[in-house]
Amino acid sequence: MTKDMLLGHPWFPPLLSALIAVCLALIAHRLASVVLQRVTRHLPVLHALLVNIRVPAQALLPLIALQAVWQAAPDDLRFIAGVRHLNGLLLIAMATWVLVRAVNGFADGLIAKHPYDAADNLQARRVLTQTRVLARSANSVLLVAGASMMLMTFPGARQVGASLLASAGVIGIVAGLAAKPVFSNLIAGLQIALAQPIRIDDVLVVEGEWGRVEEITGTFVVLRIWDDRRLILPLSYFIEKPFQNWTRTGSQLLGSVFIYADYGMPLAPLREEVERLVKAAPQWDGRFFNLQVTDTTERTMQLRVLCTATNSSLAFDLRCAVREGVIGYMQREYPQFLPRLRVEDGDAAPSPKAARPDGAPQPA
Repeated sequence: MTKDMLLGHPWFPPLLSALIAVCLALIAHRLASVVLQRVTRHLPVLHALLVNIRVPAQALLPLIALQAVWQAAPDDLRFIAGVRHLNGLLLIAMATWVLVRAVNGFADGLIAKHPYDAADNLQARRVLTQTRVLARSANSVLLVAGASMMLMTFPGARQVGASLLASAGVIGIVAGLAAKPVFSNLIAGLQIALAQPIRIDDVLVVEGEWGRVEEITGTFVVLRIWDDRRLILPLSYFIEKPFQNWTRTGSQLLGSVFIYADYGMPLAPLREEVERLVKAAPQWDGRFFNLQVTDTTERTMQLRVLCTATNSSLAFDLRCAVREGVIGYMQREYPQFLPRLRVEDGDAAPSPKAARPDGAPQPA
């Protein structure tokens, strides 16, 4: 009797069909996952994408199969409308998750194909910046679109969902003054990804601070200052305001060292010492160096040493090494020509034995 009641229940055929559909979907996912990963193992970008979507796809395929079963079920079946709606919401959420993971997997594969830990990493940093910024922008659009489609399944919130979806499709249109900063940063992110005024690991001087670009998100840039502080700036800053980029077209730099010396300092031996110091420094890249008198004052002459290095960090260390070496050389060999204040005999202060203003001699 119980068996007959169970078999005769109106929900029995849809539930049995759902169980079979889920099992078939899981088997299909397993087979497809093994085959596709083996086929794409020599294609790192596609392989990373497939690996990244494997888990959410394992839930997406059964939901698609279940949705087909519920749609085929009789419309007069009790609670079928609610089940269809719930399954549809889960299907939209899972599809959004799959697309987000696919974008992230594609980005990870592209970044792995262009490692940026090499010495000459300009092209790799360009790819890294474009990939990360565009991936985050795409994820934002996908999340908004997914939430909008879920809202549109509710009759009362359909208008809200449609409006949200329309705003996501037309990013360049500012919905209102309140949303202006958000859209401004989003558009700035796209400009940075395409025009690339800055890239990951670029060396910048911003607001008087020297540092490297550590992270570019969808709304702000993290600049790691040389003393390990972090300077957080909105994306729109790098579109609207000037800043220095020391690695825009390459990482090689020309460093300068300024030394002040007395006019009596001979330049020939100092040039020989600068040549010895620069050539002995491991930070020098072998491109260029020189010593010139670049300015004079009433008391000293300004000496400038130029030397090159492969990046800003090495250039800073090279400048410090040359500066310390030149000062040490002058202290050892020519201490008399270090900057000093001269007082001529004729300008000397009156002797204590000089006459007093009233003409009387000073006491002994």
